[in-house]
Amino acid sequence: MKRISYYQDLSADYSRPGLVSAELATKLIRDAEEIVAMKEPQLPAINDHYSLKQIEQENKEWWPTHCEALRQGRGDILTGEYRDDLVYLCQDGPYYGLSEQQEREKHWWALISQPDVTMCWPIVLFSGEHTYFEWKCVDDATNETLAKGNVTWVRRGHRGGCYLKTEQLTFYRDVFAPDELLTLITLD
Repeated sequence: MKRISYYQDLSADYSRPGLVSAELATKLIRDAEEIVAMKEPQLPAINDHYSLKQIEQENKEWWPTHCEALRQGRGDILTGEYRDDLVYLCQDGPYYGLSEQQEREKHWWALISQPDVTMCWPIVLFSGEHTYFEWKCVDDATNETLAKGNVTWVRRGHRGGCYLKTEQLTFYRDVFAPDELLTLITLD
């Protein structure tokens, strides 16, 4: 089987550290803020005017913005990607809505976006409103894997946002972030 880059048709490659310039990262954060603002109060219907093909294309546009928001600890953007009625299934959950998961997820974001570590997503696959990815977080000095996992987002494009997220995650080093790392996460 011929191997291809999962990022070949995307605007940025987050499969490894060091592949995204500072200028592109800044642009992707601006794009992320614009995408979050496009979310509609009601989940849009899938139909001839908003097809699964268009939703999948929008999810491909969104994906690099999500990666950059996570690398920069932008919890405000990451929370904005969710719908108010989010269902989040993981081993510490399930979580419903936007408040139940926030305290736990804040610690995860702080650990995986802390200084001197880099979050990478070697595998990302898209199918309609489903985005599946595998991630790992590596220490820049030791190349130690701090944490890893896999996630499926059910995201109805820019207009809908994420309404179901399932995740398996494993933390090898640290489980709760110390206060000094929590202060680096932007929530509002």
